[in-house]
Amino acid sequence: MIDACDSCLRRSHLTGFLAGAIERRGPQAERGGEARSFLRRFDPRAARAALGVDAACGHSDRFPAQLRELPRPPAVLYATRLDRVGEEPAAVVIGSRRPSEYGRTVAYGLGRGLGAAGVPVVSGLALGIDAIAHRGCLDGGGRTVAVLASGVDVAYPRTNRRLYERIREHGAVVSEMPPGTRPYRWLFPARNRVMAALGRLTVVVEAAERSGTLITADCAADIGRDVADVPGRVTSDVAAGTNGLLRTGAALVTGPQDVLDLLYGVGVRQVPASPAPTLDPQDERVLGLVSRGAGVDDLGRELGLPASTVRAALARLELGGLIRRTASGAFMVGGAR
Repeated sequence: MIDACDSCLRRSHLTGFLAGAIERRGPQAERGGEARSFLRRFDPRAARAALGVDAACGHSDRFPAQLRELPRPPAVLYATRLDRVGEEPAAVVIGSRRPSEYGRTVAYGLGRGLGAAGVPVVSGLALGIDAIAHRGCLDGGGRTVAVLASGVDVAYPRTNRRLYERIREHGAVVSEMPPGTRPYRWLFPARNRVMAALGRLTVVVEAAERSGTLITADCAADIGRDVADVPGRVTSDVAAGTNGLLRTGAALVTGPQDVLDLLYGVGVRQVPASPAPTLDPQDERVLGLVSRGAGVDDLGRELGLPASTVRAALARLELGGLIRRTASGAFMVGGAR
C-alpha cells in the first residue's frame, strides 16, 4: 500500500536522484541545475505506479510513530511490508563487521532468543554482527527488520542476498531511499538514525573505538532511546568501543533475558526455554547430513560449499542446541549434555 503525498514523494525521489552527485561532491550550481530539471519532469502518479513496495510519508497515519521523534524524519519510508514495522517494541542489535568468535556467538544468541520471545530485531544487514543477529532472530521464529542505505530492492552487501530474501519473506526490509537507489557511502550514517529510531533499545555487540556502530548508538541516545552493551575482552581492539560505552553509562547485557528485562521490566517477559528454530534451507541440509553421520569434510563435498561456510552453519546449529560436538571433534544431532 502506498500512502505518500506528492510533495514527500518528490522530495524523496529528488534525494535519490542526487545521491550520486552528493557522493561526488559536484559543484553546487551543477547539482542545482540537475535538481530543477528532475523536478520539472517528475510525475508523482508514475512514481507511485513504479514503486512495487509499500510507502508512507510523515503525513500518513501508517508512518511509524517512532520515526517522528527524529529531528529530521524521512520524507517517505519504503518497506517490503510496512505492517511489520513498529508493531512491537523492538531491539536494535548492531556491531562490528569483523567480529570475534565470541561476538558471533553472543549476537546469534541475542537474535535467536529475542526472536523466540516475539521481539523484533532491527539491524542493518551489514556483514558481521548485523547479519548474525538477523539470522538468529529468523532461526528463533521471529521477525526481523533490515534498514538499508540503498533502496529496499537492492540487496547490499550481495553476499547477504540469501539472508535478504529470508528477511523479505519473514520480516521487513525498509529504507528512506526510493527503490533503485545504490548504497552510497554518505547514506550509511543517514540510515543509522532510522535504525536507532525504530528500536526502543539499541544493543551494541563489539565495536572498535572509531566505528560506524557507535554512530547508531549516539543517534539512539540523542533521541532518548536506551543504549545497552555487551562487555568484551579488555585486550580486544574490536571491543574497545563497546567497553567505552559501559564507562559512559550504557546498560550491561549478557543475553536475551537482559534485553527483555530492559524492554519490559524485570521478569515480565521470558525467553522460551526451548525455542523452535526456523532454519535457513542451507542449515537444514547441513543438519540432515549430520543426522546421517556425515563428517565435516563430507559436508563440504556433499554440499559444494567452502569450509568457512560449513563451519558457520555448524556453529549456528550448535548454538541452537540442534547438534553437539563430541570429544573427538565430530558433530552429532542433539544439544549439549
